[in-house]
Formats: sequence, C-alpha cells, structure tokens
Amino acid sequence: MLHDLETDRLTLRSWTPQDAGFVFDMYSRPDVRRYIGQGHVMQERDEAVKLLERWSELQHPVHHIWAVERTADEQLLGALLLKSIPASGTGDAPSGDTEIGWHFHPDAWGSGYASEAARRVLDHAWAAGLERVVAVTNPENVASMAVCRRIGMTHRGQSDAYYDTVCELFDVWRT
Repeated sequence: MLHDLETDRLTLRSWTPQDAGFVFDMYSRPDVRRYIGQGHVMQERDEAVKLLERWSELQHPVHHIWAVERTADEQLLGALLLKSIPASGTGDAPSGDTEIGWHFHPDAWGSGYASEAARRVLDHAWAAGLERVVAVTNPENVASMAVCRRIGMTHRGQSDAYYDTVCELFDVWRT
C-alpha cells in the first residue's frame, strides 16, 4: 500500500468502503461524468461500492487512485489517478504509458485543488523513477486542459492513441 501524499491544503489517501457515499454522489452527477469515458452516470450506490473495490485491487508500486480530501476538515473533494493508460484498439491492454487524471466534485471546482493534487502526484511519479506522464482530455474539456497546462504539461495536439477515441494529448517529462 502506498503512503498518503500531502500538500499544504490536501491529503491524498487510499479510498475506504466508507467513501462510497461520496463516490456515488460525485459520479452520479452528469456535470462530472460528461467528459469521462462514455459519460455513464451512476444510478445506484452499489456502482460506487464496486468501483471502490476495483480501485483497491490496483496493486502497483507507483500507480494509485487517491481520494483527495481537504486536510483542515477531512472533506472529500475528488479523485486523483496515476495509472496505466490503455492503447486504442486493444481493449484494456496497457500502452506502456502512465496517465495522470482527476475527477472532482463540483463543490471543489475553481479552488485549485486539481492542480495542487496533480503536482504532488507528479512529484511522486518522478521520485519513483517515471520518465514521462501523459494526460488525455475530451476536446471540449477546457477546465482539464487548463489544469494540464498549470502543472507544466505540454499540449501535443489531438491523438487517437488511447481509449479508442480522439482526445487532446498532453505530456510532461521528468527534468
């Protein structure tokens, strides 16, 4: 199990079964889901329970899916992902690249939490020896593209290399 990561305002920790209510609340919102995959909105709390179970099965020395909470009041804010990204045309077969991503509750939007958490996860990635991290966004997701730029990622244009769809591709290399 990976250790928690911290910033001035945030704690990034492993998810627990007790977080299912928050996960359901966040992923049952169309405004959260509209740029994630096929945009499936959770309909039942059991979907959140199953998602947390899948996330807990990710056993990797570097990759993880963290719960992001505000340290001051332990309020959950969202999820920060560092994981293998599947190549297009291969089902879920890994591409060999590592993806960073973020999903935040609307109540947390506009406060800089995604950028702050993502910077901390990139520090973790570099300390673990990763050389490059990518991010992909829906071409209409202006907010996520702005986060990519704020954390030092370079826009590489549109790509269909991942997830069997056209995405905006960003990357950053360890310096």
